[in-house]
Amino acid sequence: MKLESLCVYCGSGIGREPRFMAAAEGFGRLMAKAEVRLIYGGGGVGLMGAVARSALAEGGQVTGIIPKFLTEIEVQLDDVSELIVTDSMHARKQLMFERSQGFVALPGGIGTLEETVEMLTWAQLGRHSYPIVIANLNGFWDPLIELLDHIIKTGFARSDIRRIYSVVDRIEDILPRIEAAL
Repeated sequence: MKLESLCVYCGSGIGREPRFMAAAEGFGRLMAKAEVRLIYGGGGVGLMGAVARSALAEGGQVTGIIPKFLTEIEVQLDDVSELIVTDSMHARKQLMFERSQGFVALPGGIGTLEETVEMLTWAQLGRHSYPIVIANLNGFWDPLIELLDHIIKTGFARSDIRRIYSVVDRIEDILPRIEAAL
């Protein structure tokens, strides 16, 4: 199966590590060059805005999905190929899921964490079998990976949950990992 669309979760802020912004921009370019449509949260700020703008600058296709109440907080990016404004966060996340063939977690905040964990949960419950890649850039997601291992070690999840996600350290490894899992 050819990878056509990929959901990217990432921060609406830029964080304190300049490498994260560079990685978001670089990953947007890689997606565009691979002709993979970016499905993302629709914001024009932070890493979200960076990944979208860089994909667009390379001629890529970008679908932004944003709930109405966030259109001013996250400053929706109007220049996307397709902009969908939803009534709620739940509708936003459902549409992002329906339009994607896989999920990537770049660095971000609580929203990024929540969206990533939701896709992990849905996969564990058999609601989807799409690949999930945690982009552990500069060790950003180490605490999450340790927590997942702790959950397994303490008996609250089976060790086979590790098969529902993979971890990479470089943006160049994300698309090959997703494609290999399709």
